[in-house]
Amino acid sequence: MKQVKKVAIVGTGVIGASWAAFYLYKGFSVSAFDPAENAQENLKNRVSIYLQDLFELDQIADFKQARNDLLDKLHFCENLVDAVKDADFIQENGPERLDLKLSLYQEMTENCPVNTIIASSSSGLKVSDIQQSSKHPERIVLGHPFNPPHLLPLVEIIGGEKTTQNYIQDAFDFYRELGKKPIIIHKEVKGHVANRLQSALWREAFYLVSNGVCSAEDIDIAITNGPGLRWAIYGPYLNMQLANQKGFKTAMHHLGGPMMEWWGDMHPYQLDENEIEKLDQETAQFLEKIGEFDLQGKRDEALIEILSMRKKLQLP
Repeated sequence: MKQVKKVAIVGTGVIGASWAAFYLYKGFSVSAFDPAENAQENLKNRVSIYLQDLFELDQIADFKQARNDLLDKLHFCENLVDAVKDADFIQENGPERLDLKLSLYQEMTENCPVNTIIASSSSGLKVSDIQQSSKHPERIVLGHPFNPPHLLPLVEIIGGEKTTQNYIQDAFDFYRELGKKPIIIHKEVKGHVANRLQSALWREAFYLVSNGVCSAEDIDIAITNGPGLRWAIYGPYLNMQLANQKGFKTAMHHLGGPMMEWWGDMHPYQLDENEIEKLDQETAQFLEKIGEFDLQGKRDEALIEILSMRKKLQLP
């Protein structure tokens, strides 16, 4: 992979701005484009906040001048061509609409350097579909982060039918060298890996509340004070390894039967407007009970503490 000095951010909403802050913090020059109204102003404001998170994560107290110096390396472009024409790596964060992606990737691949990797932050679309109309589809990969990407290390990587294998490995190496925790997915599936896992949990969380088993608050308490605490340390497989004193297989022999009974009791569940309204009311009651509380700010503050803990303990 060629040396990366300049990263282009295409689409500067919440995800794009978070990526921009991350790349700036890692020392890259960043060009950005988004056709939305007030995109430039919103990008600068968000990046400034996200950079502060990164300085706090590294326990850098006096960061104001350093933050201003990094913001000087952020360049907002008035058109897509100027943003990508000399980019060494492109992180695309456009809307989750295939028709828009097709047009966007056709224009990007026609105007960026021929060996520049284009990584999509798409949370559900397949790379094989995105790259259909591209001039150089071989260097298009998935580079799906978890929100907020300037803090969360996970990046899911996969190629499409027309992606060359070396670009997949190059993207993996690039993210890993920047301190991310990338995984290479071997088979394209809708929603990739992490979103499918959390979607499975959400499905049952919505079903239980819709059927009056418990409240939305009860669900959140059950997760944040139970398995969620363990999941911040180890994932499902290592947690199962620790489920008893004899390892994974013995734990599965012990718990597999009951789990299959629970799975069999998980009924088909469809979201419609009535269900969404019911769940929204439940969530509103929970929020009313919490009162004035900075959900996003407290989340990011807690993430910084958790990430610091994981780094200190050198957790996998």
